[in-house]
Amino acid sequence: MTDSDVYQLKITLLETTPPVWRRFRVPADLLLPRLHDVVQAVMGWKDAHLHQFSSGSIRFGEPDPEWDTGAIDYRDIRLNQILRRVGDRFGYEYDFGDNWQHEIVLERILEGEEGQAPLRCLEGERACPPEDCGGIPGYQELLEALADPAHPDHADRRRWVGKKWDPEWFDIDPVNRRLARIRLGKGRRRPG
Repeated sequence: MTDSDVYQLKITLLETTPPVWRRFRVPADLLLPRLHDVVQAVMGWKDAHLHQFSSGSIRFGEPDPEWDTGAIDYRDIRLNQILRRVGDRFGYEYDFGDNWQHEIVLERILEGEEGQAPLRCLEGERACPPEDCGGIPGYQELLEALADPAHPDHADRRRWVGKKWDPEWFDIDPVNRRLARIRLGKGRRRPG
């Protein structure tokens, strides 16, 4: 493994049927706070809630004096310290209230791709659920209401998500534009 290696990862939002997922590439030595930024950008989350990574029973996250999660401070931990071999996987939780659980799998290790963008989404399927919709149970209720114009909550739910939101829609171009705004060095810049 070299400093210029690139990881191809697949992230899946667990318990979604059909699944919401993305395939993307990142530097193997990416710091976990930057990986969080990448996950937010590829999935379409708004970075409005707490998050943490997990490997087995070990949790990694950003220190928060108001919310002690028991997670190890992840600011100096690199992705290649956790994922080392193809097939390795770990978890990502976003929004401790809605409890969005994701699985990240290392699919390929590429030796330094010269001339390629260091962050790139390759493909994906389905729109990310709207923030604050109530986790998987709330998301399923939302989908049911939107799918049935006779549902008593159809009009309210459609207004809430907007006329353009489509659970089957995925457009890679906005994702790659968000990724292009992420700085890989020190400091944190939120995609948006």
